[in-house]
Amino acid sequence: MSASAASARPAAGAVTDGPATAGAGPDVAEAERPSWAPAGLAGRTRAPLWRVLRAEVAWVFRRPRTLAVLGLLTAIPVITGVALNIALGPQAAGPDGPGYTGSPGPALLTSMATSAFALPLGSLMTLLMMLLPLTVAMAAGDALAGEQSHGALRGWLLAPVSRGRLLLVKSVGVFAVGLVAASLVVLSGFLTGLALSGTDGLVSMSGDQLTFGDVLWRLALAVGWAALYLMAVGAVALAISASTEHPMVVVVSVLAGLIVSGVLMQIDALEPMHPYLLPTAVFGLTDLIRDPLAFGGMGEGLVRAGSYLVIGMSLAYARITTKDG
Repeated sequence: MSASAASARPAAGAVTDGPATAGAGPDVAEAERPSWAPAGLAGRTRAPLWRVLRAEVAWVFRRPRTLAVLGLLTAIPVITGVALNIALGPQAAGPDGPGYTGSPGPALLTSMATSAFALPLGSLMTLLMMLLPLTVAMAAGDALAGEQSHGALRGWLLAPVSRGRLLLVKSVGVFAVGLVAASLVVLSGFLTGLALSGTDGLVSMSGDQLTFGDVLWRLALAVGWAALYLMAVGAVALAISASTEHPMVVVVSVLAGLIVSGVLMQIDALEPMHPYLLPTAVFGLTDLIRDPLAFGGMGEGLVRAGSYLVIGMSLAYARITTKDG
């Protein structure tokens, strides 16, 4: 083969909008057209973004460990509701009715025992401190570090796919896990609360009776807020995942960050540092349990989570665009 013929051949994995060989007729171009491509885009090898996103999300939720973790998260509010109803039910239904806080237990736990509204929110707050962030970290570790360790990520990097497009697809899969996990926790807790306490248990921590519609939109707001919080954790986990080939490093790093943040939050002398710790935002969900509503804590948590989200995605993009292989 002559040097001129070799230089005329397109590189492997290049995107071609026309026939692969100069002078090839329409029959050759039509034969090379992928099945999903329109007739006018003969030879194009780049799939639409929506198709790639759908395939990524489907692949994430086909992983057995993802399904196992989601099943565990769904079962925790059920176990919590039954246990609290047995242990604190008689005390919670004291002279002040549902939500009575005269018992020795904490006010939130007491309300969770008899309130179908407090149980899903209390369960969500508890799981946001540890298990839900670890679920997102596991998905982020599999998204980049896991595929790199198995050699699957090299195919993405060699294909005609930009690094930013790759990060976008992987981040959508990670964020979908966080949204589904938070939704399952709230739905499981709400159905458990209805089964244990009925609609009479739709009360706030202030003891005010809430309508069914009011409870539904508050729970939907809690799911959206928790999804953004988990997106922030996922962004940081993706930045770590883009810097290593070992998925467990991502999970352990996020776990270490949560533990250190929890310890720092217990030290009063470090109170000026608390606003910069992401887990501090979780307590903002208590605004939804009170009546009337107060969005100060939730708004501050959104700003904090948004800052972590921007920083984490920026670091992940900077790392993946400079990655050699």
